[in-house]
Amino acid sequence: MMKYTVHLRWLAPLVVALGLLATARTALAALSITSVQPGAVNSQTGAQLAITGSDFVTGTVVLVDGLGVLDTRFVTSGLLTADLPPNTVPGVYTVRVLNPDGASAALPNALTVVGSTPTPQPTAFARPQIIVVSYGASSPQIAAGADYDFEMTIQNAGGSPATNIVAEFTGEDFLPRVTGGIRAIGALGPGQTNRFFQPLYAARSVAEKKVASLLVKVTYTNDAGTTFTDSFTLTFPVIQPVSGAARPTATPTARPVVRPQLVVGAYRADVDKLQPGSLFTLALDVRNVGNALARRVTLIVGGGSAPTGGDGTPGPGGVSGGGGSFTDFAPVQSSNVQSLGDLDAGGTLTAQQTLIVNASTEAGAYPLKLSFVYTDERGQTYVDDQVITLLVYQTPQVEISFYRPPDPLFAGQPGLLPVQVVNLGRSTAVLGNMRIGAEAGGQFSNNVLLIGSLEPGGTFPLDATVIPDQPGPLELTVTIDYTDDFNQPQKITAALTIEVLEGGSLEPPSDGGFPPDGGFPPVEQPETAWETFLRVLRGLLGLGSGRSQPGGSGVGPGPVEPGPIIVPGRGG
Repeated sequence: MMKYTVHLRWLAPLVVALGLLATARTALAALSITSVQPGAVNSQTGAQLAITGSDFVTGTVVLVDGLGVLDTRFVTSGLLTADLPPNTVPGVYTVRVLNPDGASAALPNALTVVGSTPTPQPTAFARPQIIVVSYGASSPQIAAGADYDFEMTIQNAGGSPATNIVAEFTGEDFLPRVTGGIRAIGALGPGQTNRFFQPLYAARSVAEKKVASLLVKVTYTNDAGTTFTDSFTLTFPVIQPVSGAARPTATPTARPVVRPQLVVGAYRADVDKLQPGSLFTLALDVRNVGNALARRVTLIVGGGSAPTGGDGTPGPGGVSGGGGSFTDFAPVQSSNVQSLGDLDAGGTLTAQQTLIVNASTEAGAYPLKLSFVYTDERGQTYVDDQVITLLVYQTPQVEISFYRPPDPLFAGQPGLLPVQVVNLGRSTAVLGNMRIGAEAGGQFSNNVLLIGSLEPGGTFPLDATVIPDQPGPLELTVTIDYTDDFNQPQKITAALTIEVLEGGSLEPPSDGGFPPDGGFPPVEQPETAWETFLRVLRGLLGLGSGRSQPGGSGVGPGPVEPGPIIVPGRGG
């Protein structure tokens, strides 16, 4: 019974200690996942997940066990969004988050992916369906042997997106020019349209016909990869030769295509070398190289689109600029969508966007997509996509200074320069030779040394010797060679200033010899008891009681003239 009682006495403190330990561990684990919405998704369609929790930062990524890292977007410290791709294997998954500093958190059984269930066949046009809305040529009538530009507008009249759209121009009446008769259209959502042009040559054989035919075969796929093919026959009237006496006829001339066209002629950043964490302003020189006015120009940094109606006019809603990738460059101070107004044919304007380089971005060349959305005077909508390239460097972050106060320097005399370099960056720096010199005013030795790899926080000293030419401030130049991330030689230069004093003369005396005792003052020696007795005796005799100087006769400060000796009398 006594043994049982002892165990109970130690059990209560142990329970309290374990509870405090669990509370402390919970407080330290700031990164956490609270929920994942939606909790169940269809394996065929995929979904956008919303992950709530705490201590999320820019660069936090979402991982799903068995699937890997998802395309993640940071919203706030308590919210992330991630895209779950379609065709995910059904099952129950654990969702994790991983911060750039290595901290992670997990929520088991947070996501359920269910397989698709058979559904009734959709009604008509659940598949994509391409139709021809309009077409035309640069001349109302076709003449044999002439060049023309054919315009064609197609629309997706189906109920699902059409992707990988390719138009092929065939037939005996027309021969393709420039493109080889193949045009890649891209993708069209339900109800969207696309207007494009194809240069063609009218064959000589159409002179015998009243109507020339152009065959257009359009192939495309749906989201499931099923291929569809539609064929269209476009007809054009042919100019008939006039019978009777020959008379001059007008030479058919192809009408030029009238449309605006925006291009980026040049771009620049106000920061010479972009580095992780750099805040910079990107300036774009935009030019309208077309032959028509571009109205309501909108710039979308990162890429975007705009909905269009069935006739090519702007559709409901605004431009879409949220689908771009901002992992390496993110807009600040304003959104990535800005209105530039109207731009005349041949005109130019400068657009600016403030961006920041992500702190986790490594050195390299990064493409940045730009989209220009605008309309012409007829209300036709155009989207021009372009790509520019930005270079990111990682310059070594070093400090060059004296590792201790330098000794006084005198003109004409050698002195030591205690110089050091410190790596202030967060990664190892590979450096070349360090040199110490000056444009004028000194001679240097032992002033070049190879550094090599320098760990974060590491130091590297160089003790150079200098003989200054003249007194006054001496401007030192410290140079470190290194190779940047694009294999180009670079230099790090720092300036140090040190004061040079007037140097002492080392010339010998004019008589060719040296001063007595080497020119140094004599060292006073301690007085012995005998010397003290003699000095007192000389004082009593009136010969002086001063100490003899080194190098003297030892009997006083100098010769003493003879005089009477006075002997004290006895009582008077």
